[in-house]
Amino acid sequence: MRYLPLTPDDRQAMLAKIGVSSIDDLFVDVPAEARLSGPIEGLAFHQPEMLVERELTRMAKRNMAAGEHPFFIGAGAYRHHVPASVDHLIQRGEFLTSYTPYQPEIAQGTLQYLFEFQTQVAQLTGMDVANASMYDGSTALTEAVFMARRITRRGTTLISAGVHPHYVKATQTLCRFTGDKLVTGVPTLGRAPATADFDEIIGRMDGDTSAVVVQNPDSFGHVADLTELAAAVHAKGALLIVVVTEVVSLGALKSPGEMGADIVVGEGQSLGVGLQFGGPHLGLFACNAKHVRQMPGRLCGETVDADGRRGFVLTLSTREQHIRREKATSNICTNSGLMSLAFTIHMTLLGEKGLRHLAELNHARACEVADRVAAIPGVKLLTERFFNEFAVELPVPARQAVRDMAEMGVLGGVGAARLWPGAGLDNVLLIAVTETVSPSDIDALVRALTEVVSQ
Repeated sequence: MRYLPLTPDDRQAMLAKIGVSSIDDLFVDVPAEARLSGPIEGLAFHQPEMLVERELTRMAKRNMAAGEHPFFIGAGAYRHHVPASVDHLIQRGEFLTSYTPYQPEIAQGTLQYLFEFQTQVAQLTGMDVANASMYDGSTALTEAVFMARRITRRGTTLISAGVHPHYVKATQTLCRFTGDKLVTGVPTLGRAPATADFDEIIGRMDGDTSAVVVQNPDSFGHVADLTELAAAVHAKGALLIVVVTEVVSLGALKSPGEMGADIVVGEGQSLGVGLQFGGPHLGLFACNAKHVRQMPGRLCGETVDADGRRGFVLTLSTREQHIRREKATSNICTNSGLMSLAFTIHMTLLGEKGLRHLAELNHARACEVADRVAAIPGVKLLTERFFNEFAVELPVPARQAVRDMAEMGVLGGVGAARLWPGAGLDNVLLIAVTETVSPSDIDALVRALTEVVSQ
């Protein structure tokens, strides 16, 4: 018997309820030129599986794979080497199909690695406690804004111009339904991208300011000391939320917790998780112990059983599955279990010394690239203090420069105007450098960029 959950009458009733006459009306916001009007060109119907695989492989080769070309793209997602042992271990059956840890007696393995993940994130961020992960960095920031409002009972969050615009957009989208007010800064070419709006933020704070959000390193790669900002925020009774999009930077920089952060959120993709065409990624979330009961998500804890044996449990899980929905700290959050396991395995393989060495490699190679790029006539270095990413101003539009370099086989960065359209950053290029970049890759970038700016 075929299972058909919806009848035509059911569909019509649903369409009428939301105020449209047909399913096609749901797609009116998608430009006509972006919609398929028929089957995918060149893909035949009813072909044997092997022929379909061969055809899809041919189509996929039209993409420029990150691992096959000199790669300098960052802007929130970074290409790092992931040891083969990480993928091997996470594909073990007990990890790949692990049970959600509601019943500790049958989920000790899952609970243990989540406990270890939390420990690693807390140590990296310099915070007292971390949860068992979230969807990604952007939704983690949204949850931090909600958490700050619950703690301070205030409604306005000030967001620095250096915070990644995708994080800001995600937060704005969800805040439409909660009443949280966001005041966001916009970067301009005429001032240093990172700290220039700190004084402006401090001046804007008032009795309704719930939190201030900054990113370190910021979206232009600039590294800042947040200690004075944290003191000013706390003097106003608000919280400091720090965003980290490149978690490897924490192997070299002073942690947000040491600089006075109250909540730290970030993207853990750099460790254990590949680029994967944009996801899945891994949200990090950590805070001070005094705010732990307002933290969203799950918190795994260590205990002993009746026989004195070490064991793990869900210590805190104030989600709607466990308590009344209106009392939950979050109704949408979850943990990216397999991604957090990959992060934990990679971190364990590196250890503290390995992470510091990895961070040093990233910074050293970024400095080399910055020096060589800045020496190209017409190119101006905009980021002075950076970790592994920096911004340069070109004498030509950055978007066209990126396309021209791609034609030469070099993926040379991200045009800032893609992230901040209309902000006057058309000639600004963001360049990221990780340990995966070789000396020949650097030579290729310099040659390609020199040719592009001299045209």
